[in-house]
Amino acid sequence: MANSSMSDLWKRIRFVILAIVIYRIGTHIPIPGIDPQRLEDLFTQNQGTILEMFNLFSGGALERMSVFALNVIPYISSAIIMQLFSNSIPYLQELKKDGQAGRNAITQFTRYGTVLLAL
Repeated sequence: MANSSMSDLWKRIRFVILAIVIYRIGTHIPIPGIDPQRLEDLFTQNQGTILEMFNLFSGGALERMSVFALNVIPYISSAIIMQLFSNSIPYLQELKKDGQAGRNAITQFTRYGTVLLAL
């Protein structure tokens, strides 16, 4: 039993380390079309603001404007928008009442919204 739990622990540790390595690599891949000089000027002008705190929480990904700079913000924003829409649009109100099938449809709409917001 102890050997099995140790094996499971090592699998989890390896997964966490791999996830951290992938994230760190992803924070150094820049988004195409971003002017690094203008971005550097933006961060220089806004030292000590909320922008600097967001950069801190993203692990520096925001300052480098990397592919992982977005994090989960588009998904959270899309979920909030869908919650607002589901209370005001009759079609979405009906979907909300349809049980699991309706919730699945609203979740799919939320994912579509995430893609739109991320672009």
